[in-house]
Amino acid sequence: MSIAYSPCPNDTFVFHAWSHGLIKGAPPIDVTHADIDVTNNLVRQGGLDVMKISYAALPEALAEYTLLPCGGALGRGCGPLVLTGPGNADGETSGTDLAGKIVAVPSLKSTAYLLFRRWAQEQVTGGVDGIGEIRVLPFHEIMPAVRDGLVDAGLVIHEARFTYPSFGLRCLADLGDWWEGVTGAPIPLGAIVARRALGHERIAEISRVVRASVEYAFAHPEASRDYVMQQAQELDPEVAKAHIALYVNEFTRDLGPEGYAAVRRLLGDTLPDGTVLELA
Repeated sequence: MSIAYSPCPNDTFVFHAWSHGLIKGAPPIDVTHADIDVTNNLVRQGGLDVMKISYAALPEALAEYTLLPCGGALGRGCGPLVLTGPGNADGETSGTDLAGKIVAVPSLKSTAYLLFRRWAQEQVTGGVDGIGEIRVLPFHEIMPAVRDGLVDAGLVIHEARFTYPSFGLRCLADLGDWWEGVTGAPIPLGAIVARRALGHERIAEISRVVRASVEYAFAHPEASRDYVMQQAQELDPEVAKAHIALYVNEFTRDLGPEGYAAVRRLLGDTLPDGTVLELA
């Protein structure tokens, strides 16, 4: 069975047990570590059997894939950030400062960019159309680009929440805080999907195995340390630990009614008519 997920600490933490043969009765898997922008595009091309994608990419994926109720990233206080340079003389910045400016984003298919567009419609003069240019850059290049003045602002995710001050950057907006303030709902970030052609029984078994891998991770948090750090490469171990603590939570174990409601709230009328998200 083929599976693709990112090399980020939350994903390697969650899938460590399955990928290392620690779940009894679980099918062996061929793992591809891929940035979520890659999987967001891959899922539209047929993709692999199981994949981690952005919730923003879910509506297009639902014809061929079904949403699993576990293993993904959804929560509070974990949203994307809009970062800028040091600001003006008095240190104040606002959304209106982005009018006519260049903003770097990691993907046009990401949940982060979906939230950014909605935020910009309220906060930026002229809305999204008022921004001078949206420039897609690899995630790791965004903060250096803002720091070096190559772009005016950057939309960042994941461990950037913990590391952006070291680049001398300011947080213009926390889109998670904004979303929660507007909706009261947690923010859906990354979804785990399985190919519908696998069949109902196989998908149910995959869901069981993913949940078992999550449970193993919770029960043995140190077991995945080497795997997590190997994939995270230069990430500081304490940052990786904070990353996991932020993005792996009870919604990772099971979306539940609150999680599914948040997904519907985020995606709204982009979901196909009659969509049933829950596994039968």
